[in-house]
Amino acid sequence: QVQLVESGGGLVQPGGSLRLSCAASGLTFSIYAMGWFRQAPGKERNLVAAISWSGGNTDYADSVKGRFTISRDNAKNAVWLQMNSLKPEDTAVYYCAAGLASYSNRYYLKPDEYDYWGQGTQVTVSS
Repeated sequence: QVQLVESGGGLVQPGGSLRLSCAASGLTFSIYAMGWFRQAPGKERNLVAAISWSGGNTDYADSVKGRFTISRDNAKNAVWLQMNSLKPEDTAVYYCAAGLASYSNRYYLKPDEYDYWGQGTQVTVSS
């Protein structure tokens, strides 16, 4: 049974940092592309960052490039999202997602391309 559990969300001031973690179980983590998505109230769920199962390829939403970094450690079955220089518009529920990939360099950009999802963790950026 697959389980993805996010942690690390919370309240932070603008300009601050948070590090989100996603712990995976019940799957062969090393062959899944991973992604972080976020969804604010009344808005679509959109990609924040994605990483291939090899870790060699990443992609980011334009709004977070240069501020956020996605990383993974297959030995630990974990993926992280380091968020720096946070802005109020980053406020959302952040979700970890896993998508089965056939190739080490593949990652996915759309929610419907992912197979499993975590429960989400709230990130609030406010002074």
